[in-house]
Amino acid sequence: MNATNDLDVRVPIGALFTLLGFLLTVYGFTEPTTAAPAFTRHGQINMWWGLVMLAFGVFMLLVSRPARARAVNGKRG
Repeated sequence: MNATNDLDVRVPIGALFTLLGFLLTVYGFTEPTTAAPAFTRHGQINMWWGLVMLAFGVFMLLVSRPARARAVNGKRG
């Protein structure tokens, strides 16, 4: 087993974006609306970008799942 074959960058990227997206979404929900500048009249910008990052992180983790399953079963390529 070669270490370079086991490296899948989608897993840490997905985990990072999921964690940061979750934190930013929670902050966006709890942030007072008076603290938002005038250009964010359509809602909390932190909440929306947190949801985007969360969705991207979950997507990356789901995409990496079949690759991890193939690696565990020994079917590469």
